[in-house]
Amino acid sequence: MGGILDLLNSDLGKQIVSGVAGATGNDSNKTGSALTMALPVLMKAMERNAATPEGAAGLMSALSGKHDGSILDNLGGFFGGGVDESAKQDGAGILKHVLGTKQQGVEQVIGQKSGLDAGAVANILKVAAPLVMGMLGKQKNQQNVSDSNGLGSLLGGMLGAGDSTTDQSFLEKILDADGDGSMIDDVAGMLLGGDKKKGGLGSLLGGLFGK
Repeated sequence: MGGILDLLNSDLGKQIVSGVAGATGNDSNKTGSALTMALPVLMKAMERNAATPEGAAGLMSALSGKHDGSILDNLGGFFGGGVDESAKQDGAGILKHVLGTKQQGVEQVIGQKSGLDAGAVANILKVAAPLVMGMLGKQKNQQNVSDSNGLGSLLGGMLGAGDSTTDQSFLEKILDADGDGSMIDDVAGMLLGGDKKKGGLGSLLGGLFGK
């Protein structure tokens, strides 16, 4: 199974980037950059939430119902004429549930790296969130995932778990950004100055987030 960034780089992923950019009025390259950073963060946050029985049950229910992947079968309809408010509200609800109090900090960090302001990133994520859930729902159906163990394996696989412990540590640090400025500054420094770090962080950022 390909990871979430493999899906983003597929033809379907390119359609999503183009559609999200058009729906939010942002540059396609910057939108792609923001999504390349945001999707692993969202997947990591879902993995953390699904580590509890309640969280796993809630996610399984969502992926078996509204977010079963069918949204991806009609992207033209989703993006056609602009994304409606109900879809944006759905996206906002997903982000609030998945990221909680970390949402503002995540949006600021991604904005600093992608060259967008945090408000633009917030709009991008609202539109993209139902599509990310759809990607996950489609993968769940294709792999016949039916329990919390299978869900954990699915999320780990889409994150590329096991490829690098640094990846996981880095995502954890972004998710620990709490909006008070200090952690955001630290993480933004890692993002923007990663090439100054020794070891694997610079190469990680290059591979995970592009240049």
